[in-house]
Amino acid sequence: MTLNATPADVRAALLARREIALLDVREEDPYAQAHPLWAANLPLSKLELEAYGRIPRRDTAIVVYDDGEGFAQRAADRLRSLGYTDVRLLAGGLAGWREAGGELFRDVNVPSKSFGELVEAERHTPSLAAEEVKALLDAKADVVVLDARRFDEYQTMSIPTATSVPGAELVLRARALAPDPATRVIVNCAGRTRSIIGTQSLVNAGLPNPVAALRNGTIGWKLAGLQLDHGQQRRPPAEVPAEVQAEARRAAAGLAQRAGVLRIGQPQLDAWQAESTRTTYAFDVRTPEEYAAGHRPGFRSAPGGQLVQETDHHAPVRGARIVLVDDGGDLAEAGRGVRAAMTASWLAQMGWEVALLEGEAVPLEARVTGPDVPPLPPLPAPRTVAPATLADWLASGDGTVVIDVTTSANHVKRHIPGAWWTTRAVLAEALGRIGPARRYVLTCGSSLLARFAAEDLQALTDAEVWVLEGGNTAWVAAGLPTEPGEQRLAAPRIDRYRRPYEGTDAPASAMQAYLDWEFGLVEQLGRDGTHHFRVLEA
Repeated sequence: MTLNATPADVRAALLARREIALLDVREEDPYAQAHPLWAANLPLSKLELEAYGRIPRRDTAIVVYDDGEGFAQRAADRLRSLGYTDVRLLAGGLAGWREAGGELFRDVNVPSKSFGELVEAERHTPSLAAEEVKALLDAKADVVVLDARRFDEYQTMSIPTATSVPGAELVLRARALAPDPATRVIVNCAGRTRSIIGTQSLVNAGLPNPVAALRNGTIGWKLAGLQLDHGQQRRPPAEVPAEVQAEARRAAAGLAQRAGVLRIGQPQLDAWQAESTRTTYAFDVRTPEEYAAGHRPGFRSAPGGQLVQETDHHAPVRGARIVLVDDGGDLAEAGRGVRAAMTASWLAQMGWEVALLEGEAVPLEARVTGPDVPPLPPLPAPRTVAPATLADWLASGDGTVVIDVTTSANHVKRHIPGAWWTTRAVLAEALGRIGPARRYVLTCGSSLLARFAAEDLQALTDAEVWVLEGGNTAWVAAGLPTEPGEQRLAAPRIDRYRRPYEGTDAPASAMQAYLDWEFGLVEQLGRDGTHHFRVLEA
């Protein structure tokens, strides 16, 4: 039987800065509708794929909850089967939190967004309205626009003339992109947080140029009736002049010191990671491309701007330590230390204990190459079927039914003809809609999640259960047909919350409602009282 933790227990741990992982195990959309400030979303559907990477220490204090769906107990059982030893249920679930007077927040990445609003409120971060920026661009004024989002977000939609400079890169690269101190620098994102943090980063680092955030980002631009660019490719040069690096390094180091960031060597990191009573996250804050080209062993990829923006995703254990690095082992790399120091300065202000790793370069042969890969538990070994064989089964009409547990967006975009879609957590209910079959074949993008879902499905049916080798990716690579559309959805599409600031077709009412919500976050922080945020003074 799983023990309970009361809302008061959780609140006491947060106030005392004791380690705790408060996990909402529902799908992302219901999570985004209402959750406590420090609750991290770890859906039951994907628990095995994410748990080890996001909660690395097995005796972490974990509290799980749902909103009456019955997911929390299943998640607790599953976490214990993965080796976690201190797992409790939140007494009363989400309703219990609400009834205890706990504050509830909407949307995703709320700690970071709330912090951004607090920064603007306390530092009066300069900003310009969309109409003002458009007038500057139309007048061919001396102005550069820097987009602080991920490059893929920038490519989807961007302010005319903007260059992609993801958040942690701003202090390193802004002086080279605007060498004349008279040049005005505008920082934008899709909404507010990354433009506020990016602008304030440049102000804090002493950039001599006039700097301002694009008020309300691309949302504000669209609400003003202005046109966005699409598919742009502008990025700064890879090389940063030595004098620019030196100035950026000096400014970033000073900010990190003021924020209380520690500096440690490899022996201290080894000692921390060997501790059985404290979690230590180790993150490489460079771009994904740099990380893949070569990184220090044991470090996960977390580009600095996104780490500040999505801290609850990367580090769901509140009260843990965070160690940052921004080199692949080469002490001569451009900008070494700038991105980590700037990222650390913000995380420290958000109440985290943060350290920068210093010391000797890592030999070339000791570096790890390739993209970030999360640690996984042992993979189940269900029966598998090759794409060509599955195609034959489906063509023969022998009672084979395909169930796709990929994201709903990917399923709607393209799926095996005739396949049903569901989230893994509600397979039992989905079977009632799908109906009986002689044989079920599970798939997803790679069939990694399908392997775990196969065990769940086999417990629910006497029919044969198979997994498609290589998943939908292998099916497409084999040249087999696909179809788009929302047909045969056996569960609601609640696996992902549609952000009002993403894409190009969000209704104006949703975008305005999102801005109104952000404006109210500082008041919510005050009512909640568990944040430990501390904004550096000028």
